[in-house]
Amino acid sequence: MLLAGVGVAAMAEERPLRPSAVVGDAIPASLTGTGGDPARGRAIVLDRRLGACLLCHTGPFPEEKFQGTLAPDLSGAGSRWSAGQLRLRLVDPTRLNPDTLMPPYYRVDRLTHVGSAWRGKPILTAGQIEDVVSFLSSLRD
Repeated sequence: MLLAGVGVAAMAEERPLRPSAVVGDAIPASLTGTGGDPARGRAIVLDRRLGACLLCHTGPFPEEKFQGTLAPDLSGAGSRWSAGQLRLRLVDPTRLNPDTLMPPYYRVDRLTHVGSAWRGKPILTAGQIEDVVSFLSSLRD
C-alpha cells in the first residue's frame, strides 16, 4: 500500500535531482525551498515499504511493533540534530559515515545492488525528504 501523495508515482517528478550544498555536517537549505509537512513525514517514517525507517530505528511510536535496534532511536532527534544535519543524514549518510548501513534516500549515483525498477530514481523525492526532516525536527525531548 502506498500513501496518497508519497508513492512511487511521485518519484517520476524528480529528474534530475535538485542540487544541494553540504556545509560541514549538514545540508542547511531545504531541497524544495520550503519546509515539509510533519504529518506526511511521520507517515513516511512509519511506512515499512516507503521509508522503511523502522527496520533499523526505534522511536516514539508505541502503536508500531517490531521496531529496529540497529540504528539510533529517533526519539528526541530534533533535540540532537539540526534540520540541516537531519537532511544530510537522509540525502546521503555516507558523507558522514562511509560504512553506514543506512541507504542514501536522495542519491542515485555510486550505488550497488539496486533493482532495475529503482535505478536512477531516489528512494524519496525532495518533498518527501523535507516532510521527514520536518517530522524528525519536531521530535524533541
